[in-house]
Amino acid sequence: MAELATIARPYAEALFQVASHQDVKAWAEQLEAVSLVAQDNQLRQFADDPKVDGEQVFQVVAAASRQQLLPGVQNFVREVIANGRLAALPAMVQQFHDLANAASGVADAYIYSAYPIEPAQLADVVVSLEKRFGRKLQAHVELEPGLIGGIRVVVGDEVLDTSVKARLERMKVALTA
Repeated sequence: MAELATIARPYAEALFQVASHQDVKAWAEQLEAVSLVAQDNQLRQFADDPKVDGEQVFQVVAAASRQQLLPGVQNFVREVIANGRLAALPAMVQQFHDLANAASGVADAYIYSAYPIEPAQLADVVVSLEKRFGRKLQAHVELEPGLIGGIRVVVGDEVLDTSVKARLERMKVALTA
């Protein structure tokens, strides 16, 4: 995957430079939709077919994204297809998202919980996490019943694990040492 990240970086940086002079949020939404489409294996097989030209691939991607793509996004997707980098498009979009978050001072917080979190509880958790991590966070909640209880939070490369499962693992290590 490091190779995809290396390929994606210059595309993401150029994309962010162009989008920063326009509506970054609108670009991000459209790029996310295109990224989801680009992850499809059948589409990649179609794009790799030598009988298919780049414009045909673009038309399929644009139609499958179910959005009227902005001209800049259209140009970007066409360029990615023309350079044979469709497989790297999701990595490009992720790096674009990271650049946009960094520019706005926000970080993604992936919160894994054993049980659903009510909106009021989530707001309290986010406030606590923002104090703990020292930056504004955008929360993404996912259910993970294997945690038994508590939450596990991932912000960039930092992890805060207060789950029952993690506590049990720590007790197991302490008892077997």
